[in-house]
Amino acid sequence: MIGLVGIVVVLVMVFGGYLAAGGKMGIILKSLPFEMMMIGGAALGAFLLSNDLPSIKKTLKDVGRVFKGTKWKHDDYRDLLCLLFELVRVAKSNPVELEAHIEAPDESAIFGRYPRISADKEAVDLICDTLRAASMNYDDPHQVEEVLEKRMEANLHHSMHSSHALQTVADGLPALGIVAAVLGVIKTMGSIDQPPEVLGKMIGGALVGTFLGVFLAYGFVAPFASKLKAVVEEDAHFYQLIREVLVANLHNHSPSICIEVGRQNTPGHVRPGYNELEEALKSAKAA
Repeated sequence: MIGLVGIVVVLVMVFGGYLAAGGKMGIILKSLPFEMMMIGGAALGAFLLSNDLPSIKKTLKDVGRVFKGTKWKHDDYRDLLCLLFELVRVAKSNPVELEAHIEAPDESAIFGRYPRISADKEAVDLICDTLRAASMNYDDPHQVEEVLEKRMEANLHHSMHSSHALQTVADGLPALGIVAAVLGVIKTMGSIDQPPEVLGKMIGGALVGTFLGVFLAYGFVAPFASKLKAVVEEDAHFYQLIREVLVANLHNHSPSICIEVGRQNTPGHVRPGYNELEEALKSAKAA
């Protein structure tokens, strides 16, 4: 919702200010289809040229996240801590029972209680792979933490591709606007024998290209890239929480201490309160 409000504010302030200053929309509207064809078409072509098909599909899909916001909410972080608590408790009390949960998470009663988390393949794989490695005596906390850090860095780099692709388009749009403006000037110079009022309109139409390139870059595409980057970085905290809890488990802390370590490392605006988490953990124990 806030994204749509931002778009409206940009349009109203820019064109409202232009009209309030005595500007006329006629010349902009007349030139807009042709300038948009040149600038937007060139930007689209450059985007297609610089990305492969999977990256193009991912970027188009990720644009929706600008308006939807982050995937993981407050309740998801609380549920993740409960899920990890149950798994860590089983790992310490009955390692044989744990194997059934991490080898077939789709059939696990523990994972089944948290459907949103179970539906995320990366989160499930991260949990199961780490617990499986610990059961195979690969349990040096520092080595495991380093491996998990590298894995999450790679995942974050991949998730950032859409933001980088949009930022590249934003960086190129002002230059494409200049290209369109230069073509407009070339057209104007070809009609140099026309009266001044005609030449003035043609030059104004050419300058619409420069305006449009800069306006699209800094009014829309660059903010989209920036917002998408912020969303991806915030969602990455969800996976970092998994790392914190499971590494704490390898240090042989009790399940409650492991979960408190994770809670303390959760971003403040989505961090469950201590009492809230205690109630959720009691429900998990009862289940």
